[in-house]
Amino acid sequence: MSGKIDKQLFKAHEQALEHKFCPECSGELTIRYGKRGPFLGCQNYPECNYIHPLKSNDGHVVKELGIPCPECESELVLRQGRYGMFIGCSSFPECTHIESLEQKKEEPKDHIACPSCYKGLLHEKKSRFGKTFYACDGYPNCRFIVNLEPQSGNCQECGFSLLLKKEMVTGVKLVCADKKCSTIQK
Repeated sequence: MSGKIDKQLFKAHEQALEHKFCPECSGELTIRYGKRGPFLGCQNYPECNYIHPLKSNDGHVVKELGIPCPECESELVLRQGRYGMFIGCSSFPECTHIESLEQKKEEPKDHIACPSCYKGLLHEKKSRFGKTFYACDGYPNCRFIVNLEPQSGNCQECGFSLLLKKEMVTGVKLVCADKKCSTIQK
């Protein structure tokens, strides 16, 4: 094998894009790079805003499940989306029914009130990276969020109306949820 690079390999890739034209203004489409990766964009930007993704994470069907949708009786399918796998209705966008793959946990019997707005309740949620957090169900009006499991109770030091379970070397301790205080409870 020789140490020379075959320049034809790169030319073939460039020629594949030469025949793609913008459907809005007939300008040539070129590869551009954004925060979500490469995409095809019109050369006449900013006059023409046309873009086309190179890879598809838009909920394409992976497998048909053979189970009827509870909302419209169409078949449920397994889809791959931007944030991972999920179950959705095959008649999307007419029916927008979706389900998580994870088994639903039983809701805690004692719902904990949000200490910020006093109207909502704190619920366990998962980030797009799979990390657990607890947030007020009054979102977007209330943006209260904590990363540790909340517990009912008042702080002994400042009186804040929420405590958090924190695992420490000495065992599980309760700490104040107020970031200004963070006192370990006795």
